[in-house]
Amino acid sequence: MTAEAVETGPRTGDGTTSGAADRPLRIALLTYKGNPFCGGQGVYVRHLSRELARLGHSVEVIGAQPYPVLDEGVPLTELASLDLYRQPDPFRTPKRGEYRDWIDLAEVATMWTGGFPEPLTFSLRARRHLLARRGEFDVVHDNQTLGYGLLGDIGAPLVTTIHHPITVDRRLDLAAATGRRRRASVRRWYAFTRMQKRVARKLDTVLTVSGSSRDEIVEDLGVRADRISVVHIGADTDLWSPDPSVAEVPGRIVTTSSADVPLKGLVHLVDALAKLRTGNPDAHLVVVGKRAEDGPVARAIERHGLADAVRFVKGISDAELVDLVRSAQVSCVPSLYEGFSLPAAEAMATGTPLVATTGGAIPEVSGRDGETCLAVAPGDPDALAGALARLLDSPELRARLGAAGRERVLANFTWARAAAGTAELYRRAIAARGVRR
Repeated sequence: MTAEAVETGPRTGDGTTSGAADRPLRIALLTYKGNPFCGGQGVYVRHLSRELARLGHSVEVIGAQPYPVLDEGVPLTELASLDLYRQPDPFRTPKRGEYRDWIDLAEVATMWTGGFPEPLTFSLRARRHLLARRGEFDVVHDNQTLGYGLLGDIGAPLVTTIHHPITVDRRLDLAAATGRRRRASVRRWYAFTRMQKRVARKLDTVLTVSGSSRDEIVEDLGVRADRISVVHIGADTDLWSPDPSVAEVPGRIVTTSSADVPLKGLVHLVDALAKLRTGNPDAHLVVVGKRAEDGPVARAIERHGLADAVRFVKGISDAELVDLVRSAQVSCVPSLYEGFSLPAAEAMATGTPLVATTGGAIPEVSGRDGETCLAVAPGDPDALAGALARLLDSPELRARLGAAGRERVLANFTWARAAAGTAELYRRAIAARGVRR
């Protein structure tokens, strides 16, 4: 048993416990979306919950569809939504027998008017669930729901992770929208960010994953800086590790991206690939993510004649994903903005050399240009093409940056470090609540 898991001591006069700084905690970890294959929320919940459990804490994940994949020893409580965005029938209208209460009606009504209901409706269901189990948890950790239902008394002190403000996504999506109708649709979809801004300002304890995200939370959401703590997340360095037995594929570039999300900058990487292939015809791109049948990325692939040079993969296992990154000569993060960038940390952990933009918190992860990565300005296909060409043409540079990148991740960005820092923040939130009482 670790030092994190010492038995609770006797009660003191102020309601705390002697030895409370060491006792194991009972943690409710909330996630309104837990898909481990799309976005970082499911990855965050899976790895953080596993490492907290290894420290001796009792962690119960409470989540909605798509449910997270969790490791052995971490239980999942399913707090089901109506799953309105499931495949193959997204934006579906539920049958009459599916409705259970007024929250379900609100969920459908918001979808019908073009909004995104899940942060609000999950928070309302979570509130009801937590109050029914009052006294079972020492702390509630919300993974960026930021819904009205989590304000006030929910039976335990609340710690909230904000990976980055979704207002950043809204701003970039509006900038990329063409036509008045499309911009109106984007505004309706992101209407929930008004709620998230109001809720964030009322929170006592906010956790974020980078200094860049902290600054954005202060600027965009109006949260006081003294209420925000930075705890870096990281890579599973046992899984994401070098393996010389995996052969490099000449010219292979790998990236993790959603084709239809402007923030991810995939269209700029496709433009860069077209330029790169004029001098390196072996260069090709593997995208871990969903292919969009229409939109800027699909049009760029068609315009440049890259149908045979760009491949999309999704739904593969962890082992297959790691081997895919190991097989690449270069990993690339072309995002216009990231609150942290797990794909950068994971690729670096395998020893795969990285080309990354300087958008948002990416430099906090990737490090200095020429030391642990090659860094370029976001939204610049020419700069991306130049950096990719440098790495593809130089085995020595690839080897040096790959080794330095792995060392950087081992020193700074592991889930064990993230769990220890998060547990410390839990204790501070519990102590602060005791003082207020």
